[in-house]
Amino acid sequence: MTMPDHAQSLLSQLPANVLAAECPSRQVLSHLTSRWGTLVMLVLLGGTHRFSELRRCIGGVSERMLAQTLQQLETDGFVLRIAHEVVPPHVEYSLTKLGQEAGAHIAALTHWIETALPRIQAAKGVPEPA
Repeated sequence: MTMPDHAQSLLSQLPANVLAAECPSRQVLSHLTSRWGTLVMLVLLGGTHRFSELRRCIGGVSERMLAQTLQQLETDGFVLRIAHEVVPPHVEYSLTKLGQEAGAHIAALTHWIETALPRIQAAKGVPEPA
């Protein structure tokens, strides 16, 4: 299958080759666009949150998956983790400047998906609600 010219043009402008198996941007892309990564980024766009607040905001995420996702996003430089030296421990998560930049793109894609959802469901053969 050949790629449309406009898609090929966009890919040729990328500084890395995300289509190559060894491209380091693939791992970052997978962290940001994973189900939980995307949702964490969207919540943190709204400001600083504690772990338990994040978990309450993101329906269905387990503690283990949330912790793993936050660690990946922190390692990639998108999330800042601040542990306050108090008892009981108080840890807060927020977006770095880089995270805010990435989050804006994720929010734009999410907005497009939400507005296009009726067309997406129609393409899948899902009837519109009455």
